[in-house]
Amino acid sequence: MSGRRSRRNGAGGRVGRAAIIVAASLFLGVFLLLPLASVFVEAFRQGIRAYLDSLQQPEALAAIRLTLLVAAIAVPLNLVFGIAAAWAMTRFEFRGKAALGALIDLPFSVSPVISGLVYVLLFGAQGWFGPWLAAHGVKVIFAVPGLVLATVFITLPFVARELIPLMQAQGSEEEEAARVLGANGWQLFFRVTLPNIRWALLYGVLLCNARAMGEFGAVSVVSGHIRGLTTTLPLEVEMRYNEYDYVGAFAVASLLALLALLTLALKALLEWRYRGELAAHAPGGH
Repeated sequence: MSGRRSRRNGAGGRVGRAAIIVAASLFLGVFLLLPLASVFVEAFRQGIRAYLDSLQQPEALAAIRLTLLVAAIAVPLNLVFGIAAAWAMTRFEFRGKAALGALIDLPFSVSPVISGLVYVLLFGAQGWFGPWLAAHGVKVIFAVPGLVLATVFITLPFVARELIPLMQAQGSEEEEAARVLGANGWQLFFRVTLPNIRWALLYGVLLCNARAMGEFGAVSVVSGHIRGLTTTLPLEVEMRYNEYDYVGAFAVASLLALLALLTLALKALLEWRYRGELAAHAPGGH
C-alpha cells in the first residue's frame, strides 16, 4: 500500500516539475525571447543593405562612439570605487558602515529619471552650481560630463555588490598572514586579495559595462538629445522610432540586444569556467 502511494507521489512530483518547467519556459518565451527575436526581425525587414546603411549613418556612428566613451570612463571609475567600498565594508569596522552599505544600494532603489533630475538640479543653468560653472566655461548638463556622471551613479553598485559577499565569505586570514610576513599594502592587494576576487571583479565589471551602455532614463534627462553630440545608442533608438524610422531604430536596438546576448554568454562562460574556484572560497570550501 505504501509502495503504491509512493509511486503515485513520485508520478505527481514528476508532473508538477514538468508543469513548472513548461510554465517557466512559456513565460520566458513570451516575455523575453519573442520580443528579442522581433528586434532582429524588424531590423532586417528591408534586407541586410538597409540594415547596414542604418548603422553607417553619421548619427548612428556618433552614438556608438559616445556610448563607448561614456562606458570607458564610467566603468573604470566604478571599478576603483567598488574595490575600495568592498574593502572598507569587509575589512574595517567604523561609524557609518551601515549608512555606506545603504548608499551603495541607493541607485537600485532610485528611478534613473530621478537621478538625472538631481544632476540637472546641481549642474544645470539654474542649478546650485550652474552659474559658477557657466562663468568658468564648464558645461556639464547637455554635454559628455553629464552623461558620465549619470552613468556612474546608475552603475555604481554593480562591482561593489559582487565583491562584498565574496570578500566576507573569504575572511581576512590570508591577508593577515601576509601582513605578518611583512607585505605592504600594495603587495597585500595585488598578491593576496586580487587573485582571490578576480573572477567576481570581472563579473561585476561585465555587468557594469552592460548597464552603462544600455542606460536610458538618466542619460535622457541630462543629454538634451543633441543629435550627434549627446545621444547614446538607447537615445538614438528612441529618436529614430519617434521619427518613424523603424528599420533604423531596430537596427540600432539590435546592437544593444547583441550586447545583452554577449554579456549573457560571457556570464555563462565565467560561471562554468570558474565555478570550482569560486566554490573553493565559499564557507566550507576546500
